[in-house]
Amino acid sequence: MNKSNRRSVLRTIGQSALAGGALVAGGLAPARADAAERATTQTAQSQAAMTPARALQLLKAGNERFAESRMFDHDLPFERRATAAGQYPLAAIVGCIDSRASNELIFDQSIGDIFSTRVAGNYIDEGVLGGLEFACVLSGAKLILVVGHNDCGAVRGACDDVMLGNLTRTLDNIRPAVAAVDGFQSDRSSANPDFVQAVAEENVMLSMERIRTNSPLLRAMELNGEIGLQGGMYDLASGRVTFL
Repeated sequence: MNKSNRRSVLRTIGQSALAGGALVAGGLAPARADAAERATTQTAQSQAAMTPARALQLLKAGNERFAESRMFDHDLPFERRATAAGQYPLAAIVGCIDSRASNELIFDQSIGDIFSTRVAGNYIDEGVLGGLEFACVLSGAKLILVVGHNDCGAVRGACDDVMLGNLTRTLDNIRPAVAAVDGFQSDRSSANPDFVQAVAEENVMLSMERIRTNSPLLRAMELNGEIGLQGGMYDLASGRVTFL
C-alpha cells in the first residue's frame, strides 16, 4: 500500500472512531446486534410493588438466562452509584460458600438485587437467621431462597463424619440431614453420589424448617403472605436450579 492510500485508510478509520466517540458522549452508544438486555436496579418503588411470587419468578428467569449464557448487561458503576444511598433487594438467598455457586451469578443478579448469605453447606444458625430477619423484617425483601448444590464438599464431609478443627462444628449443622435420609445401606459415604445428593436436598429442607421453627418473625411473615420461603438445588454442570 502506498503512502497516499495508507493516509486515506487512516483518515477513514479516524473519522469512524470520532463518530463513535460522539455517539457515546451524547449518550447514544453504538448498538450491537448481540447486545444483552440492560439490567435494572431495584428501587423503593419496585420493592414495594414486589410480591413473593414475583420475586421467585424473577430469580427463576435469571437462572434460566445464566444457564443459557444470555445474562443481562450489568452496568456495575451505575448500579454502585444508584444504590449508594439505600438498598431495596427483592430477595435473600442462603447458598453455599462453594466458589462455583455464587448467588449473584447463578441467578443473574447484581448490586442491590439480593441479600446474599453464603456458608459451607448452606445451613441455618442464629447468625444466618439474624441476617434473614434484617433482610425481610427491616429491609423489605420478599423472598427467602435456600439453595444447595450437587457434589457439595461440606455435605460430603458430613456424610463421612469428618472431624477437623472448626469444620467439625460446621458439619454438625449438616449431620442431621445425613441421619434423616433413609436407605442407601450399601454405601452411606461420600463415595455414593446418589446418597450425597439425597443428603444435600434433605439439608435444604431442614434448613427451611429451621427458619420456620427458630424465627417467629419470619414464620409470621410467611403465614401472612409478606414473604415466601423456597428451596432449590443448583447443578454445577448445567447451571440450572431445580426448585424443591
